[in-house]
Amino acid sequence: MTEELVRFEMHATEDGGYVAVAMLNSPRTLNSLSLEMARQLDARLQEWAEDPAVHLVWLDSEGDKAFCAGGDVVALVQALKREEKGEGQPGDFACEYFSAEYRLDYRLHTYPKPVIVWADGIVMGGGLGLMAGSRHRLVTETSRIAMPEITIGLYPDIGASWFLNHLPSGIGTYLGLTGANLDARDALDLGLADRFVPRESRQALLERLASSHIAPGTADDAEAAVAAALAQFEDRSRAPQGRVRKWQDHLQSLAQQATVNAAVAAILADDTDDEWLAANRARLEAGCPLSAHLAWQMLSRHRHGSLADAFREELVVSIQCCVLGDFAEGVRALLIDKDKAPHWRHRDVAGVSEADLAAMFGAPWGQAPGPLDDLRGNVLGGKGREATTFATRDESSTDSGISDMEGAAS
Repeated sequence: MTEELVRFEMHATEDGGYVAVAMLNSPRTLNSLSLEMARQLDARLQEWAEDPAVHLVWLDSEGDKAFCAGGDVVALVQALKREEKGEGQPGDFACEYFSAEYRLDYRLHTYPKPVIVWADGIVMGGGLGLMAGSRHRLVTETSRIAMPEITIGLYPDIGASWFLNHLPSGIGTYLGLTGANLDARDALDLGLADRFVPRESRQALLERLASSHIAPGTADDAEAAVAAALAQFEDRSRAPQGRVRKWQDHLQSLAQQATVNAAVAAILADDTDDEWLAANRARLEAGCPLSAHLAWQMLSRHRHGSLADAFREELVVSIQCCVLGDFAEGVRALLIDKDKAPHWRHRDVAGVSEADLAAMFGAPWGQAPGPLDDLRGNVLGGKGREATTFATRDESSTDSGISDMEGAAS
């Protein structure tokens, strides 16, 4: 029997409804999100959104190491190699994969019912995309969060062009350029997480949710039940100390520069004696120069834009990273051959030409409609929901040592 890539469960509540549970089920790959996993999860979320008996969704994963360590980037590179041999057009699979992933992420951001994500263990790249879109983002003492795309020739995608802009000024830029690792306290301080719940409380919390009484189809009842349950089990006194708050002023002074060249130079020249800062510098120094430019450009271009527009342009740039950029080489060096010696197309950040950068923003489909042009709807980002029934959320509201695994993100 074929192993389920995503396992779905229905936990009955005392009022006759259900808590719907989706479990990523690929612990051997640290639950890296494959194309089929994205499709299965998206289809089931759509079904649950339309089922009045489903009160809320619990998003989780199998294994005790990772919620989701990113996208299945090795499969992407394998597809690129097949396409180079004439099995399809270059970038076909990348377009299919990223379209499915971003559509799933967008569905979570716009979901009409409460989604609780249990972000335990490693949460990177594509995993953070799932986490960021969920309305109630729970972290534990083992949560390790990062966007280390600069190590594989990508850039912070999965909506990060939008949501990293909602962090304190300069912090999103610093995280995007360095791929800095965050713990639960950092995520709470930055607004990337909502609650700290000790790992041991998972099952008891699920049972508490299942004991709730919720009027079918009523958003306020569902949200009230979730809030009461989370308040019962949250214990921030057990959260780790974090690093970002301690260094926030320093990080902002480094990243708030006029150009990406200046920001990279400032970060690399920083000689502050701190292990975390040193690891961030090393990651940037060894990272892909083109990725640094893309991280900077995408944050700049979507500073005041919509989430849907961010996803649409991320699709373009991500495909071009595969076809024109350094993505295949970055994944080869970190995850396939594992020599950790990538041969980037550019020697350093200053060597990236305007023409090379501009090429990354050219839509492969030209003037034709893009695969995500139909994205629409309103995003509330999990905060300040105004409707009293399961209506679409308002997009205009903006509330909102990992070394061997760093390259698993997408």
